[in-house]
Amino acid sequence: MALRVAFMGTPRFAVPSLQRLLEHPFPIVAVVTVPDKPQGRGRRVSASPVKAFALERGLPVLQPSDLRDPGFLSQFAAYQADVIVVVAFRILPAELYSMPPRGAFNLHASLLPRYRGAAPIQRAIMNGERETGVTTFFLKEKVDTGQIILRESTPIGEDENAGDLADRLANLGADVVVRTVQAIEQGATVPVAQREEDATSAPKILKEDCWIDWSKPSSVIHNQVRALSPEPGALASFSGRLLKIYAARASALPEPSLKDTPPGTVVLCTGDQLAVRTGDGALVVDELQQEGRKRLRVGEFLRGFSVAVGMAFAPAPTSR
Repeated sequence: MALRVAFMGTPRFAVPSLQRLLEHPFPIVAVVTVPDKPQGRGRRVSASPVKAFALERGLPVLQPSDLRDPGFLSQFAAYQADVIVVVAFRILPAELYSMPPRGAFNLHASLLPRYRGAAPIQRAIMNGERETGVTTFFLKEKVDTGQIILRESTPIGEDENAGDLADRLANLGADVVVRTVQAIEQGATVPVAQREEDATSAPKILKEDCWIDWSKPSSVIHNQVRALSPEPGALASFSGRLLKIYAARASALPEPSLKDTPPGTVVLCTGDQLAVRTGDGALVVDELQQEGRKRLRVGEFLRGFSVAVGMAFAPAPTSR
């Protein structure tokens, strides 16, 4: 008899794993996700992507505000799950993850023990990594430190942004989740302890991580831009207005004579091209957004925003 699975997750990243489990099929006895909350400019109350998918498939959904609440724990226990599968959810208390007889495991979007934490995809791109992957591991009290079950690696494209990489890892992870449940079902897991000496962290992205420092090398800024795209966006200030840059490319200076130009200065501005001086060259901006306006390709942006060669972006806030 197939294992009875309880699935826990919230964002779009988790949906492919839930879908693949249903396709194999493993009986999903319960789906646990966050309570509905206001989202967007209109603050309209919305369900998580995992809840929306689960309801479409007729799955029972639990939305506890407190994972330690005795009422929730009693309700969850009644579903008699054999195993808990966690994909992009909260930190589970021990009284919850120790409940199923076959254990609980998490899918993490990195090759653990590297990039433990809340933002493994963004941090890997920001650091210029050429490879990442997904890992399943058994839960334990300390976050992202449990014994590894399976890992699968994949290259990171030179211009790949966090959104595109997340979509790929979500699908790669879905395959690994299914293989992990199958291995647990067959008693074929060989868990391996993580090497603490190889561990690195991937802390949550804060606003200060988003400000562009134009004195840095073009490759570093390029990595920052793609790591923060499509959200929250790399920040820059120009003519007193906040801009978000979503796509850009490292480039040489358009003219060698511009080598003494201060970082942040516009060194190229034509009908559909915008380049800004960096610490070692230039950054060609391809897609950006003025605060309160829609996201635009650079040509559209320049038609409605006054920019000229020699004008400069403001330095990043000193709090950075």
